[in-house]
Amino acid sequence: MTSLLLVFFFFFFFFFLFGVSPVISDGSDHRYKVGDDVPLYANKVGPFHNPSETYRYFDLPFCSSAPVKEKKEALGEVLNGDRLVSAPYKLEFLNFKISVVACRKRLSREDVAKFRDVILKDYYFQMYYDDLPIWGFLGKVVKDGKTDPSEYKYYLFNHLQFEIFYNQDRVIEIIVRTDQNFLVDLTEDKEVEVDFTYTVRWKETEIPFEKRMEKYSLASSMPHHLEIHWFSIINSCVTVLLLTGFLATILMRVLKNDFVKYAHDEEAADDQEETGWKLIHGDVFRFPIHKSLLAAALGSGTQLFTLAVFIFMLALVGVFYPYNRGALFTALVVIYALTSGIAGYTSASFYCQLEGTNWVRNLILTGSLFCGPLLLTFSFLNTVAIAYQATAALPFGTIVVIFLIWALVTSPLLILGGIAGKNRKSEFQAPCRTTKYPREIPPLRWYRRTLPQMAMAGFLPFSAIYIELYYIFASVWGHRIYTIYSILSIVFLILVIVTAFITVALTYFQLAAEDHEWWWRSLLCGGSTGLFIYAYCLYYYYARSDMSGFMQTSFFFGYMACICYGFFLMLGSIGFRASLLFVRHIYRSIKCE
Repeated sequence: MTSLLLVFFFFFFFFFLFGVSPVISDGSDHRYKVGDDVPLYANKVGPFHNPSETYRYFDLPFCSSAPVKEKKEALGEVLNGDRLVSAPYKLEFLNFKISVVACRKRLSREDVAKFRDVILKDYYFQMYYDDLPIWGFLGKVVKDGKTDPSEYKYYLFNHLQFEIFYNQDRVIEIIVRTDQNFLVDLTEDKEVEVDFTYTVRWKETEIPFEKRMEKYSLASSMPHHLEIHWFSIINSCVTVLLLTGFLATILMRVLKNDFVKYAHDEEAADDQEETGWKLIHGDVFRFPIHKSLLAAALGSGTQLFTLAVFIFMLALVGVFYPYNRGALFTALVVIYALTSGIAGYTSASFYCQLEGTNWVRNLILTGSLFCGPLLLTFSFLNTVAIAYQATAALPFGTIVVIFLIWALVTSPLLILGGIAGKNRKSEFQAPCRTTKYPREIPPLRWYRRTLPQMAMAGFLPFSAIYIELYYIFASVWGHRIYTIYSILSIVFLILVIVTAFITVALTYFQLAAEDHEWWWRSLLCGGSTGLFIYAYCLYYYYARSDMSGFMQTSFFFGYMACICYGFFLMLGSIGFRASLLFVRHIYRSIKCE
Protein backbone atom coordinates (compact mmCIF):
# COMPACT_ATOMS: atom_id res chain seq x y z
CA MET A 1 0.00 0.00 0.00
CA THR A 2 2.86 2.38 0.80
CA SER A 3 4.46 1.85 -2.60
CA LEU A 4 1.12 2.41 -4.33
CA LEU A 5 0.62 5.71 -2.50
CA LEU A 6 4.18 6.68 -3.41
CA VAL A 7 3.48 6.06 -7.09
CA PHE A 8 0.30 8.16 -7.01
CA PHE A 9 2.17 10.93 -5.18
CA PHE A 10 4.85 11.14 -7.84
CA PHE A 11 2.22 10.93 -10.58
CA PHE A 12 0.24 13.93 -9.33
CA PHE A 13 3.39 15.84 -8.31
CA PHE A 14 5.00 15.71 -11.74
CA PHE A 15 1.82 16.34 -13.67
CA PHE A 16 1.08 19.44 -11.61
CA LEU A 17 4.75 20.51 -11.71
CA PHE A 18 4.87 20.53 -15.51
CA GLY A 19 1.53 22.18 -15.98
CA VAL A 20 -0.41 19.14 -17.18
CA SER A 21 -3.46 18.26 -15.18
CA PRO A 22 -4.05 14.57 -14.38
CA VAL A 23 -7.70 15.19 -15.24
CA ILE A 24 -7.52 15.46 -19.00
CA SER A 25 -9.96 17.88 -20.56
CA ASP A 26 -10.77 18.60 -24.16
CA GLY A 27 -9.36 22.03 -24.79
CA SER A 28 -9.44 25.18 -22.68
CA ASP A 29 -13.21 25.11 -21.98
CA HIS A 30 -13.28 28.94 -22.13
CA ARG A 31 -16.50 30.86 -22.48
CA TYR A 32 -16.40 34.21 -24.22
CA LYS A 33 -18.49 37.33 -24.58
CA VAL A 34 -18.77 39.45 -27.69
CA GLY A 35 -15.48 41.28 -28.24
CA ASP A 36 -13.43 39.15 -25.83
CA ASP A 37 -9.90 38.33 -26.91
CA VAL A 38 -9.60 34.67 -27.87
CA PRO A 39 -5.97 33.47 -27.68
CA LEU A 40 -4.32 32.91 -31.06
CA TYR A 41 -0.78 31.58 -30.90
CA ALA A 42 1.66 31.11 -33.76
CA ASN A 43 3.52 27.86 -33.16
CA LYS A 44 6.09 26.93 -35.77
CA VAL A 45 7.02 26.79 -39.44
CA GLY A 46 8.88 24.15 -41.39
CA PRO A 47 9.17 22.08 -44.57
CA PHE A 48 6.00 20.07 -45.09
CA HIS A 49 7.87 16.84 -45.84
CA ASN A 50 10.31 17.16 -42.91
CA PRO A 51 8.17 16.97 -39.75
CA SER A 52 11.14 17.12 -37.36
CA GLU A 53 12.67 20.20 -38.98
CA THR A 54 10.56 23.01 -37.55
CA TYR A 55 11.47 26.56 -36.60
CA ARG A 56 9.96 29.37 -34.58
CA TYR A 57 7.33 31.38 -36.42
CA PHE A 58 9.24 34.62 -36.14
CA ASP A 59 12.47 33.07 -37.34
CA LEU A 60 11.05 34.08 -40.69
CA PRO A 61 10.76 37.82 -41.35
CA PHE A 62 7.09 38.17 -40.40
CA CYS A 63 5.91 41.35 -38.77
CA SER A 64 3.96 41.92 -35.57
CA SER A 65 1.82 44.86 -34.46
CA ALA A 66 2.64 44.32 -30.78
CA PRO A 67 5.51 42.90 -28.69
CA VAL A 68 5.69 39.14 -29.10
CA LYS A 69 4.75 37.23 -25.96
CA GLU A 70 5.76 33.60 -25.40
CA LYS A 71 3.26 31.15 -23.95
CA LYS A 72 4.36 29.12 -20.94
CA GLU A 73 4.56 25.51 -22.05
CA ALA A 74 4.49 22.16 -20.29
CA LEU A 75 7.26 19.59 -20.53
CA GLY A 76 5.52 17.51 -23.19
CA GLU A 77 4.94 20.56 -25.40
CA VAL A 78 8.64 21.46 -25.32
CA LEU A 79 9.61 17.86 -26.12
CA ASN A 80 7.15 17.97 -29.01
CA GLY A 81 8.94 21.01 -30.45
CA ASP A 82 6.10 23.47 -29.77
CA ARG A 83 7.13 27.10 -29.23
CA LEU A 84 3.92 29.12 -29.00
CA VAL A 85 4.03 32.92 -29.27
CA SER A 86 1.36 35.56 -29.73
CA ALA A 87 0.28 35.84 -33.37
CA PRO A 88 0.00 39.16 -35.25
CA TYR A 89 -3.70 38.57 -35.94
CA LYS A 90 -6.45 39.58 -33.48
CA LEU A 91 -9.55 37.38 -33.63
CA GLU A 92 -11.97 38.74 -31.01
CA PHE A 93 -15.07 36.67 -30.29
CA LEU A 94 -17.88 37.34 -32.81
CA ASN A 95 -15.98 40.30 -34.27
CA PHE A 96 -16.24 40.29 -38.08
CA LYS A 97 -13.34 41.78 -40.05
CA ILE A 98 -12.81 42.39 -43.75
CA SER A 99 -9.28 42.82 -45.16
CA VAL A 100 -7.86 44.33 -41.98
CA VAL A 101 -4.16 45.12 -41.97
CA ALA A 102 -2.47 43.16 -39.18
CA CYS A 103 0.92 44.76 -39.71
CA ARG A 104 3.12 46.19 -42.42
CA LYS A 105 6.75 45.40 -43.12
CA ARG A 106 9.33 46.34 -45.71
CA LEU A 107 11.18 43.18 -46.69
CA SER A 108 14.86 43.60 -47.38
CA ARG A 109 16.60 41.71 -50.15
CA GLU A 110 17.79 39.17 -47.57
CA ASP A 111 14.21 38.75 -46.30
CA VAL A 112 12.94 38.24 -49.84
CA ALA A 113 15.62 35.62 -50.51
CA LYS A 114 14.70 33.85 -47.25
CA PHE A 115 11.01 33.75 -48.14
CA ARG A 116 11.83 32.45 -51.63
CA ASP A 117 13.89 29.65 -50.15
CA VAL A 118 11.19 28.51 -47.70
CA ILE A 119 8.42 28.78 -50.31
CA LEU A 120 10.45 26.53 -52.63
CA LYS A 121 10.71 23.98 -49.79
CA ASP A 122 6.91 23.97 -49.22
CA TYR A 123 7.04 25.57 -45.79
CA TYR A 124 3.84 25.58 -43.78
CA PHE A 125 2.82 27.41 -40.63
CA GLN A 126 0.90 26.11 -37.63
CA MET A 127 -1.18 28.15 -35.19
CA TYR A 128 -3.53 27.42 -32.30
CA TYR A 129 -6.77 29.30 -31.77
CA ASP A 130 -8.41 28.46 -28.44
CA ASP A 131 -6.36 25.23 -28.51
CA LEU A 132 -7.66 24.33 -32.00
CA PRO A 133 -4.88 23.71 -34.57
CA ILE A 134 -4.80 25.48 -37.94
CA TRP A 135 -2.32 25.23 -40.79
CA GLY A 136 -1.51 26.92 -44.04
CA PHE A 137 1.24 27.25 -46.61
CA LEU A 138 3.36 30.38 -46.78
CA GLY A 139 3.30 30.78 -50.56
CA LYS A 140 3.43 29.03 -53.90
CA VAL A 141 5.86 28.47 -56.75
CA VAL A 142 4.81 28.79 -60.39
CA LYS A 143 7.15 26.72 -62.54
CA ASP A 144 5.50 27.03 -65.98
CA GLY A 145 7.26 23.89 -67.14
CA LYS A 146 10.73 25.17 -66.28
CA THR A 147 13.29 23.11 -64.39
CA ASP A 148 15.74 25.78 -63.24
CA PRO A 149 14.69 27.22 -59.82
CA SER A 150 16.11 30.60 -60.84
CA GLU A 151 13.42 30.79 -63.55
CA TYR A 152 10.50 30.02 -61.22
CA LYS A 153 8.07 32.65 -60.01
CA TYR A 154 7.67 32.95 -56.24
CA TYR A 155 4.56 34.32 -54.53
CA LEU A 156 3.97 34.99 -50.82
CA PHE A 157 0.45 34.68 -49.38
CA ASN A 158 -0.12 37.87 -47.44
CA HIS A 159 -3.85 37.50 -46.77
CA LEU A 160 -5.49 34.91 -44.49
CA GLN A 161 -9.21 34.17 -44.32
CA PHE A 162 -10.37 32.87 -40.95
CA GLU A 163 -13.73 31.12 -40.83
CA ILE A 164 -14.73 30.44 -37.23
CA PHE A 165 -17.70 28.37 -36.03
CA TYR A 166 -19.21 28.99 -32.61
CA ASN A 167 -21.93 27.52 -30.42
CA GLN A 168 -23.39 30.13 -28.05
CA ASP A 169 -20.35 31.40 -26.12
CA ARG A 170 -17.77 28.82 -27.21
CA VAL A 171 -15.45 28.37 -30.16
CA ILE A 172 -16.09 25.06 -31.93
CA GLU A 173 -14.08 25.05 -35.14
CA ILE A 174 -11.73 27.26 -37.14
CA ILE A 175 -10.63 27.05 -40.76
CA VAL A 176 -7.93 29.19 -42.32
CA ARG A 177 -7.52 29.72 -46.07
CA THR A 178 -4.98 31.61 -48.11
CA ASP A 179 -6.45 33.95 -50.72
CA GLN A 180 -5.02 33.42 -54.20
CA ASN A 181 -6.07 36.98 -55.10
CA PHE A 182 -3.68 38.43 -52.51
CA LEU A 183 -0.16 37.56 -53.61
CA VAL A 184 3.17 39.31 -53.23
CA ASP A 185 5.62 38.67 -56.04
CA LEU A 186 9.04 37.82 -54.60
CA THR A 187 10.62 36.65 -57.83
CA GLU A 188 12.89 39.65 -58.21
CA ASP A 189 15.73 40.22 -55.80
CA LYS A 190 14.63 43.61 -54.47
CA GLU A 191 13.01 45.23 -51.44
CA VAL A 192 9.23 44.79 -51.17
CA GLU A 193 6.61 46.52 -49.03
CA VAL A 194 4.13 43.93 -47.70
CA ASP A 195 0.80 44.42 -45.94
CA PHE A 196 -0.18 41.31 -43.98
CA THR A 197 -3.99 41.38 -43.96
CA TYR A 198 -6.74 39.06 -42.78
CA THR A 199 -10.50 38.55 -42.87
CA VAL A 200 -12.59 37.01 -40.07
CA ARG A 201 -16.04 35.51 -40.54
CA TRP A 202 -18.17 33.87 -37.84
CA LYS A 203 -20.78 31.15 -38.36
CA GLU A 204 -23.03 29.45 -35.87
CA THR A 205 -23.01 25.67 -35.50
CA GLU A 206 -24.92 23.12 -33.44
CA ILE A 207 -21.88 20.97 -32.69
CA PRO A 208 -21.45 20.82 -28.89
CA PHE A 209 -18.19 21.91 -27.32
CA GLU A 210 -17.48 18.38 -26.06
CA LYS A 211 -17.35 17.06 -29.66
CA ARG A 212 -15.31 19.81 -31.27
CA MET A 213 -12.18 17.64 -31.52
CA GLU A 214 -13.99 14.77 -33.27
CA LYS A 215 -13.39 16.20 -36.75
CA TYR A 216 -9.68 15.53 -36.33
CA SER A 217 -10.41 11.88 -35.55
CA LEU A 218 -12.65 11.37 -38.58
CA ALA A 219 -9.73 11.39 -41.02
CA SER A 220 -8.42 8.06 -39.71
CA SER A 221 -11.97 6.70 -39.23
CA MET A 222 -13.12 7.10 -42.84
CA PRO A 223 -14.54 3.90 -44.37
CA HIS A 224 -11.61 3.50 -46.75
CA HIS A 225 -9.04 3.70 -43.95
CA LEU A 226 -11.11 1.53 -41.61
CA GLU A 227 -11.38 -1.11 -44.33
CA ILE A 228 -7.60 -1.24 -44.64
CA HIS A 229 -7.19 -1.30 -40.86
CA TRP A 230 -9.62 -4.19 -40.49
CA PHE A 231 -7.90 -6.00 -43.33
CA SER A 232 -4.70 -5.62 -41.32
CA ILE A 233 -6.41 -7.04 -38.25
CA ILE A 234 -7.91 -9.97 -40.16
CA ASN A 235 -4.57 -10.69 -41.79
CA SER A 236 -2.86 -10.63 -38.40
CA CYS A 237 -5.55 -12.79 -36.77
CA VAL A 238 -5.33 -15.37 -39.55
CA THR A 239 -1.55 -15.40 -39.12
CA VAL A 240 -1.93 -15.91 -35.39
CA LEU A 241 -4.56 -18.66 -35.75
CA LEU A 242 -2.56 -20.55 -38.37
CA LEU A 243 0.66 -20.16 -36.42
CA THR A 244 -0.76 -21.11 -33.06
CA GLY A 245 -2.74 -23.99 -34.55
CA PHE A 246 0.30 -25.28 -36.41
CA LEU A 247 2.58 -24.95 -33.42
CA ALA A 248 0.05 -26.40 -31.00
CA THR A 249 -0.55 -29.40 -33.27
CA ILE A 250 3.10 -30.06 -33.98
CA LEU A 251 4.38 -29.45 -30.47
CA MET A 252 1.58 -31.36 -28.77
CA ARG A 253 2.03 -34.35 -31.08
CA VAL A 254 5.81 -34.29 -30.94
CA LEU A 255 5.91 -33.74 -27.19
CA LYS A 256 3.35 -36.46 -26.62
CA ASN A 257 5.44 -38.90 -28.65
CA ASP A 258 8.54 -37.77 -26.76
CA PHE A 259 6.86 -38.29 -23.39
CA VAL A 260 5.60 -41.76 -24.39
CA LYS A 261 8.99 -42.70 -25.80
CA TYR A 262 10.91 -41.52 -22.76
CA ALA A 263 8.47 -43.24 -20.39
CA HIS A 264 8.79 -46.49 -22.39
CA ASP A 265 12.58 -46.23 -22.36
CA GLU A 266 12.55 -45.84 -18.59
CA GLU A 267 10.44 -48.96 -18.14
CA ALA A 268 12.35 -51.00 -20.72
CA ALA A 269 15.92 -50.36 -19.69
CA ASP A 270 17.41 -47.88 -17.32
CA ASP A 271 20.76 -47.98 -19.10
CA GLN A 272 19.35 -47.26 -22.56
CA GLU A 273 20.97 -44.27 -24.20
CA GLU A 274 18.93 -41.09 -24.11
CA THR A 275 18.30 -39.00 -27.22
CA GLY A 276 16.78 -35.65 -28.17
CA TRP A 277 16.03 -32.95 -25.68
CA LYS A 278 15.94 -35.34 -22.72
CA LEU A 279 19.61 -36.10 -23.34
CA ILE A 280 20.60 -32.57 -22.31
CA HIS A 281 18.48 -32.41 -19.14
CA GLY A 282 21.67 -32.01 -17.13
CA ASP A 283 22.74 -28.95 -19.13
CA VAL A 284 19.55 -27.18 -20.12
CA PHE A 285 19.39 -25.23 -16.85
CA ARG A 286 23.07 -24.43 -16.73
CA PHE A 287 23.33 -20.69 -16.13
CA PRO A 288 24.33 -18.72 -19.24
CA ILE A 289 27.36 -16.55 -19.79
CA HIS A 290 27.03 -12.81 -19.21
CA LYS A 291 24.16 -13.43 -16.82
CA SER A 292 24.29 -9.86 -15.49
CA LEU A 293 23.67 -8.51 -19.01
CA LEU A 294 20.89 -11.04 -19.57
CA ALA A 295 19.18 -10.03 -16.32
CA ALA A 296 19.55 -6.36 -17.21
CA ALA A 297 18.00 -6.94 -20.65
CA LEU A 298 15.16 -8.85 -19.03
CA GLY A 299 14.55 -6.05 -16.52
CA SER A 300 14.68 -3.28 -19.12
CA GLY A 301 12.43 -5.23 -21.48
CA THR A 302 9.88 -5.85 -18.72
CA GLN A 303 9.85 -2.14 -17.87
CA LEU A 304 9.31 -1.18 -21.51
CA PHE A 305 6.49 -3.72 -21.81
CA THR A 306 4.84 -2.24 -18.71
CA LEU A 307 5.30 1.23 -20.20
CA ALA A 308 3.61 0.13 -23.44
CA VAL A 309 0.68 -1.38 -21.54
CA PHE A 310 0.10 1.83 -19.56
CA ILE A 311 0.34 3.96 -22.73
CA PHE A 312 -2.28 1.79 -24.44
CA MET A 313 -4.54 2.06 -21.39
CA LEU A 314 -4.31 5.86 -21.45
CA ALA A 315 -4.92 5.89 -25.21
CA LEU A 316 -8.01 3.71 -24.91
CA VAL A 317 -9.59 5.99 -22.29
CA GLY A 318 -9.10 9.00 -24.56
CA VAL A 319 -6.14 10.83 -23.03
CA PHE A 320 -4.29 11.19 -26.34
CA TYR A 321 -7.00 12.93 -28.31
CA PRO A 322 -5.77 14.71 -31.47
CA TYR A 323 -3.52 17.70 -30.83
CA ASN A 324 -3.48 17.34 -27.07
CA ARG A 325 -0.08 18.97 -27.24
CA GLY A 326 2.68 17.03 -25.57
CA ALA A 327 0.40 14.59 -23.70
CA LEU A 328 2.11 11.52 -25.17
CA PHE A 329 5.63 12.78 -24.43
CA THR A 330 4.67 13.75 -20.89
CA ALA A 331 3.12 10.33 -20.30
CA LEU A 332 6.20 8.56 -21.69
CA VAL A 333 8.59 10.49 -19.44
CA VAL A 334 6.48 10.16 -16.28
CA ILE A 335 5.50 6.50 -16.71
CA TYR A 336 9.04 5.48 -17.66
CA ALA A 337 10.33 7.17 -14.51
CA LEU A 338 7.71 5.53 -12.31
CA THR A 339 8.21 2.04 -13.77
CA SER A 340 11.97 1.99 -13.27
CA GLY A 341 11.39 0.11 -10.03
CA ILE A 342 10.00 -2.77 -12.10
CA ALA A 343 13.24 -2.93 -14.08
CA GLY A 344 15.34 -2.92 -10.90
CA TYR A 345 13.24 -5.58 -9.19
CA THR A 346 13.06 -7.90 -12.21
CA SER A 347 16.75 -7.63 -13.03
CA ALA A 348 18.09 -7.96 -9.48
CA SER A 349 15.80 -10.85 -8.51
CA PHE A 350 16.63 -12.83 -11.66
CA TYR A 351 20.33 -12.02 -11.33
CA CYS A 352 20.35 -13.32 -7.75
CA GLN A 353 18.47 -16.45 -8.85
CA LEU A 354 21.34 -17.07 -11.27
CA GLU A 355 23.69 -16.89 -8.25
CA GLY A 356 25.06 -13.51 -9.20
CA THR A 357 26.90 -11.61 -6.48
CA ASN A 358 27.63 -8.11 -7.83
CA TRP A 359 24.03 -6.85 -7.80
CA VAL A 360 25.10 -3.18 -7.66
CA ARG A 361 26.88 -3.52 -10.98
CA ASN A 362 23.83 -5.30 -12.32
CA LEU A 363 21.59 -2.36 -11.32
CA ILE A 364 23.94 0.13 -12.99
CA LEU A 365 23.85 -1.99 -16.13
CA THR A 366 20.05 -2.17 -15.98
CA GLY A 367 19.70 1.58 -15.61
CA SER A 368 22.03 2.32 -18.51
CA LEU A 369 21.10 -0.47 -20.92
CA PHE A 370 18.33 1.53 -22.59
CA CYS A 371 18.95 5.03 -21.26
CA GLY A 372 22.63 4.97 -22.26
CA PRO A 373 22.11 4.59 -26.04
CA LEU A 374 19.12 6.94 -25.82
CA LEU A 375 21.25 9.58 -24.10
CA LEU A 376 24.02 9.30 -26.69
CA THR A 377 21.52 9.53 -29.55
CA PHE A 378 19.76 12.50 -27.95
CA SER A 379 23.04 14.32 -27.36
CA PHE A 380 24.01 14.01 -31.02
CA LEU A 381 20.57 14.90 -32.41
CA ASN A 382 20.09 17.80 -30.01
CA THR A 383 23.46 19.18 -31.15
CA VAL A 384 22.28 18.91 -34.76
CA ALA A 385 19.02 20.71 -33.87
CA ILE A 386 20.97 23.47 -32.11
CA ALA A 387 23.15 23.89 -35.19
CA TYR A 388 20.00 24.21 -37.31
CA GLN A 389 18.37 26.48 -34.68
CA ALA A 390 15.30 24.24 -34.88
CA THR A 391 12.57 23.95 -32.24
CA ALA A 392 13.54 20.30 -31.78
CA ALA A 393 16.54 21.54 -29.78
CA LEU A 394 15.63 21.30 -26.10
CA PRO A 395 16.32 24.37 -23.96
CA PHE A 396 18.83 24.01 -21.13
CA GLY A 397 16.07 24.31 -18.54
CA THR A 398 14.17 21.36 -20.02
CA ILE A 399 17.31 19.24 -20.02
CA VAL A 400 17.82 20.10 -16.34
CA VAL A 401 14.21 19.09 -15.58
CA ILE A 402 14.66 15.73 -17.33
CA PHE A 403 17.92 15.18 -15.45
CA LEU A 404 16.16 15.92 -12.16
CA ILE A 405 13.44 13.40 -13.02
CA TRP A 406 16.11 10.82 -13.68
CA ALA A 407 18.09 11.70 -10.54
CA LEU A 408 15.17 12.12 -8.11
CA VAL A 409 12.65 9.57 -9.40
CA THR A 410 14.06 7.07 -11.92
CA SER A 411 17.29 6.22 -10.10
CA PRO A 412 15.83 5.98 -6.55
CA LEU A 413 12.98 3.75 -7.74
CA LEU A 414 15.46 1.61 -9.69
CA ILE A 415 17.58 1.19 -6.56
CA LEU A 416 14.55 0.46 -4.36
CA GLY A 417 13.33 -2.13 -6.84
CA GLY A 418 16.79 -3.68 -6.99
CA ILE A 419 17.01 -3.91 -3.20
CA ALA A 420 13.55 -5.52 -3.08
CA GLY A 421 14.56 -8.02 -5.78
CA LYS A 422 17.83 -8.83 -4.02
CA ASN A 423 16.09 -9.41 -0.70
CA ARG A 424 13.54 -11.71 -2.28
CA LYS A 425 16.10 -14.52 -1.98
CA SER A 426 14.22 -17.00 -4.14
CA GLU A 427 16.07 -19.88 -5.79
CA PHE A 428 15.93 -20.61 -9.49
CA GLN A 429 13.26 -23.23 -10.14
CA ALA A 430 15.01 -25.96 -12.14
CA PRO A 431 13.19 -29.32 -12.47
CA CYS A 432 16.46 -31.09 -13.30
CA ARG A 433 19.82 -31.14 -11.61
CA THR A 434 22.69 -29.57 -13.57
CA THR A 435 25.75 -31.72 -14.20
CA LYS A 436 29.20 -30.59 -13.19
CA TYR A 437 30.64 -30.43 -16.69
CA PRO A 438 28.78 -29.15 -19.77
CA ARG A 439 27.95 -31.52 -22.59
CA GLU A 440 29.52 -30.79 -25.97
CA ILE A 441 27.05 -29.42 -28.50
CA PRO A 442 26.99 -31.47 -31.74
CA PRO A 443 27.69 -29.68 -35.06
CA LEU A 444 24.61 -27.77 -36.22
CA ARG A 445 23.37 -27.15 -39.73
CA TRP A 446 23.57 -23.55 -40.93
CA TYR A 447 19.84 -22.91 -40.54
CA ARG A 448 20.01 -23.89 -36.87
CA ARG A 449 22.51 -21.17 -36.05
CA THR A 450 21.68 -17.90 -34.35
CA LEU A 451 21.30 -15.50 -37.30
CA PRO A 452 19.04 -17.74 -39.45
CA GLN A 453 16.94 -18.50 -36.37
CA MET A 454 16.62 -14.77 -35.64
CA ALA A 455 15.52 -14.16 -39.24
CA MET A 456 12.81 -16.83 -38.97
CA ALA A 457 11.72 -15.62 -35.54
CA GLY A 458 11.38 -11.98 -36.57
CA PHE A 459 9.65 -12.45 -39.92
CA LEU A 460 6.34 -13.86 -38.66
CA PRO A 461 5.66 -11.23 -35.95
CA PHE A 462 6.66 -8.50 -38.39
CA SER A 463 4.30 -9.86 -41.06
CA ALA A 464 1.46 -9.52 -38.56
CA ILE A 465 2.06 -5.78 -38.00
CA TYR A 466 3.62 -4.39 -41.17
CA ILE A 467 0.33 -3.05 -42.62
CA GLU A 468 -0.38 -1.08 -39.47
CA LEU A 469 3.20 0.17 -39.39
CA TYR A 470 2.61 2.40 -42.40
CA TYR A 471 -0.18 4.32 -40.64
CA ILE A 472 1.88 4.68 -37.50
CA PHE A 473 4.87 5.99 -39.47
CA ALA A 474 2.64 8.36 -41.47
CA SER A 475 1.39 9.77 -38.15
CA VAL A 476 4.70 9.97 -36.28
CA TRP A 477 6.79 11.07 -39.27
CA GLY A 478 4.09 12.87 -41.20
CA HIS A 479 0.92 14.88 -40.80
CA ARG A 480 -1.68 12.13 -40.66
CA ILE A 481 -3.77 11.70 -37.54
CA TYR A 482 -3.91 8.28 -35.87
CA THR A 483 -6.76 7.75 -33.42
CA ILE A 484 -7.83 4.10 -33.84
CA TYR A 485 -6.08 2.95 -30.69
CA SER A 486 -8.39 -0.03 -30.24
CA ILE A 487 -7.09 -1.59 -33.47
CA LEU A 488 -3.53 -0.70 -32.50
CA SER A 489 -4.01 -2.43 -29.13
CA ILE A 490 -5.24 -5.59 -30.87
CA VAL A 491 -2.22 -5.51 -33.21
CA PHE A 492 0.10 -5.11 -30.22
CA LEU A 493 -1.54 -8.07 -28.47
CA ILE A 494 -1.15 -10.17 -31.62
CA LEU A 495 2.51 -9.14 -31.82
CA VAL A 496 3.12 -10.32 -28.26
CA ILE A 497 1.34 -13.67 -28.83
CA VAL A 498 3.12 -14.43 -32.10
CA THR A 499 6.49 -13.50 -30.62
CA ALA A 500 5.96 -15.82 -27.66
CA PHE A 501 4.81 -18.76 -29.82
CA ILE A 502 7.50 -18.54 -32.47
CA THR A 503 10.22 -18.24 -29.82
CA VAL A 504 8.89 -21.31 -27.98
CA ALA A 505 8.83 -23.31 -31.23
CA LEU A 506 12.41 -22.39 -32.12
CA THR A 507 13.55 -23.13 -28.57
CA TYR A 508 12.05 -26.64 -28.84
CA PHE A 509 13.79 -27.31 -32.16
CA GLN A 510 17.04 -26.06 -30.65
CA LEU A 511 16.73 -28.41 -27.67
CA ALA A 512 15.75 -31.30 -29.95
CA ALA A 513 19.05 -30.73 -31.79
CA GLU A 514 20.79 -31.23 -28.40
CA ASP A 515 21.81 -27.56 -28.22
CA HIS A 516 21.36 -26.54 -24.59
CA GLU A 517 22.44 -22.90 -24.92
CA TRP A 518 18.92 -21.56 -25.34
CA TRP A 519 18.99 -18.65 -22.90
CA TRP A 520 20.48 -15.95 -25.09
CA ARG A 521 19.06 -17.49 -28.26
CA SER A 522 15.48 -17.11 -27.01
CA LEU A 523 16.04 -13.45 -26.12
CA LEU A 524 17.69 -12.70 -29.47
CA CYS A 525 15.00 -14.51 -31.45
CA GLY A 526 12.21 -12.80 -29.54
CA GLY A 527 13.71 -9.36 -30.06
CA SER A 528 14.63 -9.85 -33.72
CA THR A 529 11.35 -8.22 -34.79
CA GLY A 530 12.92 -4.91 -33.79
CA LEU A 531 15.55 -5.44 -36.51
CA PHE A 532 12.80 -6.04 -39.07
CA ILE A 533 11.08 -2.83 -38.01
CA TYR A 534 14.33 -0.92 -38.51
CA ALA A 535 14.70 -2.50 -41.95
CA TYR A 536 11.18 -1.23 -42.68
CA CYS A 537 12.43 2.25 -41.71
CA LEU A 538 14.85 2.12 -44.64
CA TYR A 539 12.04 1.12 -46.99
CA TYR A 540 9.69 3.80 -45.66
CA TYR A 541 12.27 6.57 -45.89
CA TYR A 542 13.30 5.89 -49.47
CA ALA A 543 10.04 4.54 -50.96
CA ARG A 544 7.11 6.00 -49.00
CA SER A 545 8.23 9.42 -47.80
CA ASP A 546 9.69 12.64 -49.21
CA MET A 547 11.92 13.41 -46.24
CA SER A 548 15.30 14.93 -47.05
CA GLY A 549 18.14 16.88 -45.49
CA PHE A 550 20.73 15.93 -42.89
CA MET A 551 18.68 16.97 -39.86
CA GLN A 552 15.51 15.11 -40.83
CA THR A 553 17.45 12.03 -41.91
CA SER A 554 19.48 11.92 -38.70
CA PHE A 555 16.37 12.44 -36.56
CA PHE A 556 14.44 9.73 -38.39
CA PHE A 557 17.10 7.04 -38.29
CA GLY A 558 18.48 8.09 -34.89
CA TYR A 559 15.25 8.03 -32.93
CA MET A 560 13.88 5.04 -34.85
CA ALA A 561 17.05 3.16 -33.88
CA CYS A 562 16.21 3.86 -30.22
CA ILE A 563 12.58 2.83 -30.70
CA CYS A 564 13.54 -0.39 -32.48
CA TYR A 565 16.13 -1.11 -29.78
CA GLY A 566 13.34 -0.69 -27.22
CA PHE A 567 11.21 -3.15 -29.19
CA PHE A 568 14.16 -5.54 -29.26
CA LEU A 569 14.46 -5.47 -25.47
CA MET A 570 10.70 -5.66 -24.87
CA LEU A 571 9.96 -8.51 -27.29
CA GLY A 572 13.20 -10.25 -26.32
CA SER A 573 12.09 -10.37 -22.68
CA ILE A 574 8.69 -11.73 -23.79
CA GLY A 575 10.33 -14.44 -25.88
CA PHE A 576 12.68 -15.38 -23.07
CA ARG A 577 9.87 -15.57 -20.49
CA ALA A 578 7.78 -17.77 -22.78
CA SER A 579 10.73 -20.08 -23.50
CA LEU A 580 11.61 -20.34 -19.82
CA LEU A 581 8.05 -21.39 -18.94
CA PHE A 582 8.05 -23.91 -21.80
CA VAL A 583 11.42 -25.46 -20.90
CA ARG A 584 10.45 -25.77 -17.26
CA HIS A 585 7.16 -27.42 -18.24
CA ILE A 586 8.59 -30.10 -20.55
CA TYR A 587 11.42 -31.07 -18.18
CA ARG A 588 9.05 -31.18 -15.24
CA SER A 589 6.96 -33.70 -17.18
CA ILE A 590 9.72 -36.33 -17.47
CA LYS A 591 11.78 -38.24 -14.96
CA CYS A 592 15.25 -36.74 -14.64
CA GLU A 593 18.00 -38.11 -12.51
